[in-house]
Amino acid sequence: MLSIAASNERGAASLDHMVSAAVWTAPGRVNLIGEHTDYNDGLVLPFALPLGVTARAVSRADDVLRVTSTGFAGAAEVALSQLEPGAVADWAAYVAGVLWSLRRAGLEIGGADVDLDSDLPVGAGLSSSAAVECSAAGALADAYGCELSPADMVALCHAAENEFVGVPSGLLDQSASVLCQAGKALFLDVRSGYSRQVPLPLVEQALTILVIDTRASHQLADGEYAKRRAECERAAARLGVATLREVPDADDALRSLVDDDVLRRRAKHVFTENARVEQTVALLESGAHAREIGSLLSASHVSLRDDFEVSCAELDLAVDASLASGAYGARMIGGGFGGSAIALVDHDQAERVGAEVVRAFADADLREPRIFPAVPSDGARAIG
Repeated sequence: MLSIAASNERGAASLDHMVSAAVWTAPGRVNLIGEHTDYNDGLVLPFALPLGVTARAVSRADDVLRVTSTGFAGAAEVALSQLEPGAVADWAAYVAGVLWSLRRAGLEIGGADVDLDSDLPVGAGLSSSAAVECSAAGALADAYGCELSPADMVALCHAAENEFVGVPSGLLDQSASVLCQAGKALFLDVRSGYSRQVPLPLVEQALTILVIDTRASHQLADGEYAKRRAECERAAARLGVATLREVPDADDALRSLVDDDVLRRRAKHVFTENARVEQTVALLESGAHAREIGSLLSASHVSLRDDFEVSCAELDLAVDASLASGAYGARMIGGGFGGSAIALVDHDQAERVGAEVVRAFADADLREPRIFPAVPSDGARAIG
């Protein structure tokens, strides 16, 4: 049950055509570790980027949603009475889906002009879609004087992406965009909803996490992401549980799936990835030097590449070149089939490692990757 608190008096005033505006920003995210575990009720460990999406929402005197953007393809104008899945295309669908989700939950939000701006690379696997959703949700709610708790924002934006846009993602992206704090990673147990902030002392320990945007664009709605989720659901059903997180004995479960190599490998990734999240959190909270998590990052990539089969040539090259250049660990991030990788390196070696990765891409006759440092930052918030 959502715990939405909406000011009916203020909301009604807004619907009586008292025009107001609000501006929110929401970040993209890097998932330090815990990939393809969220929709299996598993464990994740993301942190927010200093890059993100800014949404400006202005209430309208009619029941029309108008979406514009300087950084995303597509614009839209649609009557609220016509808001339904499939009614809006491109990036405007994420804003339309948020308004649809907010209104369905009972918030008194009417027509609006929403304009988006972004410095977050699109298609890089950094969750630009969740940043659009969360910034739009905050701005729309504020423009109509409605209160929206962080937990409600996560739930409603997730519903918009799943049910309106049609991408069967888990809770990772929206949770990271809303809940993360500067200098920390967010440990989230999706099954229970429990979360806590975990220290990520990169600056203090002279480390840098490089984001390597391979510029191999991915499309999560093209079927492969949904296929992996369906395979996990089939594996869980074979094992007689609701989700793979419910499995009491991973080794016994894998023996039970020995006759279906695909389902066995999908389940193996989920089991081992949850364990790697726990091990990473334990190291970071113990005060150990953060470079010690490097081997876990690299093991995650091998599992995603071989067992979950969501990597690609560009991601593998980014990881291999980083490790060959001295990175402590490296892995693909996001849904896969393109997008970005990360590499954990000494701060004073970051420029050299980045240059080596660029050289490896040139030698392979691939498009030059975009490389930048990831700084753990704050989540969604009102600005201006």
